[in-house]
Amino acid sequence: MKARHISSLLFLLGLGLLLISIFQNLPYSNNLTGIGANINAQAPQQVGTANIVTSVILAYRGLDTLGELLILFTASIAAGMVLAYNPDELTDSVLGKQQQQPAGFILQTAADLLMPFLLITGMYIILHGHITPGGGFQGGAILAAAFFIPLLTLPGKRMDYQLGSLLEALAGISFISIGLIALFWKGQFLAPLGEPGVPGALLSAGSLPLLYLATGIKVGAELANLLARLRDA
Repeated sequence: MKARHISSLLFLLGLGLLLISIFQNLPYSNNLTGIGANINAQAPQQVGTANIVTSVILAYRGLDTLGELLILFTASIAAGMVLAYNPDELTDSVLGKQQQQPAGFILQTAADLLMPFLLITGMYIILHGHITPGGGFQGGAILAAAFFIPLLTLPGKRMDYQLGSLLEALAGISFISIGLIALFWKGQFLAPLGEPGVPGALLSAGSLPLLYLATGIKVGAELANLLARLRDA
């Protein structure tokens, strides 16, 4: 065994022992403490969400969520710049080498049949994120899969990147616009607008479902464009 392998093994062993000692001394409790207990008690009345996680993501720490969207946007732009190319610049010989055969009838039919169900599931998870576990990030990933899976069965088919970029931009502008309206109206960026409603009802939580809708469309467009570029690279 080489010295490099021995040093790596010793490092992993030491790291494992360190993590074990840390976890053994961490205090565990089944009771909520500090700010978590306050949010758990007050969020249903203040925000109107049955899913307390949504109130944290979009209301109490909405600015952090905007930062996460910015990180995803930046990563998507960077990957797109690396993977982007002009199909017209490819020679016929290169295209001939890279061309793949389309999937069979069964896979193409299954992908076409699966797409509307994925769209419905993704939108359901987005629109019910303030009621049940889910939301914009999870639903957006499903929407991306709905548009990307049919592309896998037809290698020659190309995604409309401009449309995806337009949807992504409109969703991002909508998210920030709602936050700015809340800032001028209530004095807090991304403060819930409208009446909280009854927790558990579809029409509740004020403007939070709109924020999740913008998040879902933005995430779905970004991931779909990124996956399509990875396939075409």
